[in-house]
Parts: sequence; structure tokens; C-alpha cells
Amino acid sequence: VQLQASGGGLVQPGGSLRLSCTVSEVTLHYYAIGWFRQAPGREREGVSSISSTGGATYYAESVEGRSTISRDSAENTVYLQMNNLKPEDTGIYYCAIASGIPIVVVTAQVDYWGQGTLVTVSN
Repeated sequence: VQLQASGGGLVQPGGSLRLSCTVSEVTLHYYAIGWFRQAPGREREGVSSISSTGGATYYAESVEGRSTISRDSAENTVYLQMNNLKPEDTGIYYCAIASGIPIVVVTAQVDYWGQGTLVTVSN
């Protein structure tokens, strides 16, 4: 199973980014997908997740109202649109999948991890 994350970069505060995660060798229909963030010196934390059907979503309080998670089943890809980015959004963003649960927000729940994409919010 491979999860390919992309879309990170350097952006100024207030800017936007769209992260993508394309999954191969499994069908996303059977997995919840989540985005996790690891800021420098901090533990990896869940920031957003979407259920296998797309019917349920989760956002951490730190990103709620500024982010939208979505999935394209035909492309086996999940997106995280992040707007009004803040310096505290800086970190490596990892996508992950988990089976048997509706939403994945805890690292212990993850079955497979992607390689991460770096987001830096700075002037």
C-alpha cells in the first residue's frame, strides 16, 4: 500500500494550500482517511479525517472553519483545502488510512502512513 502526499510548500500567513493524498493498491471505499500534522518538537496530531463513504468528517479545533477535507473515489485521492493559514499551521502533514473505524484521528488507529509533505507558513 502506498500513500503519496503532495501540495505542501511555503506560504505567507493568510494564504491557502491544497494537500493531496493519492492511495494505491487498496480501494479507499473501505478506509477512513486522515491528515495528521507534526510540528517541530511536537507529537503528531490528527487535524482532519473523512469516513469511507464521505458522509462524516472531523476537524481539529485548530483548523475548523479554515479547512475542508474531501475525497475523490474515482481517483482514490483525498484532499485537504486549507485557507487563512497561520504560522502555527507549520509542520509536516501526513495522510493515513485506517480500516474498521469511521474516522481516524489518533496515530494508534492508523494502518498505513504516507511520507509527509512540508507546510511552512511564514513571511
